[in-house]
Amino acid sequence: QVQLAESGGGLVQPGGSLRLTCAASRQNVEYYTLGWFRQAPGKEREAVSCISMSDRHTYYADSVNGRFTISRDSAGHAVFLQMNDLRPGDTADYYCAADPDVLMRLCVHGLSPENEYSHWGQGTRVTVSS
Repeated sequence: QVQLAESGGGLVQPGGSLRLTCAASRQNVEYYTLGWFRQAPGKEREAVSCISMSDRHTYYADSVNGRFTISRDSAGHAVFLQMNDLRPGDTADYYCAADPDVLMRLCVHGLSPENEYSHWGQGTRVTVSS
C-alpha cells in the first residue's frame, strides 16, 4: 500500500515561488498516474494538475496553467509541483494523489476527478500573502 507525504508548503509573498514534493513510500509510483489537488478555506477540493502513468500527458487547471509545472522523478519515488508567480488565490491546502491506473484512463483527456484516485497524502498548506 503506497503512502504519500507532501512537503514544501509555507508562507510566500505574491509573485513568489514554491516547490511542493510528494514523496512515495512502501511502493514505487513510477507507473502510477499522479495528481495534485488543493482545497481553499470554505471551498471544495479542486484538481490542479496531473501527470499520466505513461508521462505522455500533463494537464493543468486554467487558473494555474503557465505558472505551475508538474513532474516526477525517474525513479518513481516522488512527484513535484513547481509553483511560480503565486497569487493570494493560490492559498490552499495542497494534496497529492496517486492511482495505479491499470486501464490507463486517468489524466488522458484532461484533469481526472478526485474520486478516481486511490491513494492520498495528508496535505501541505500554502499561504500567499504580503
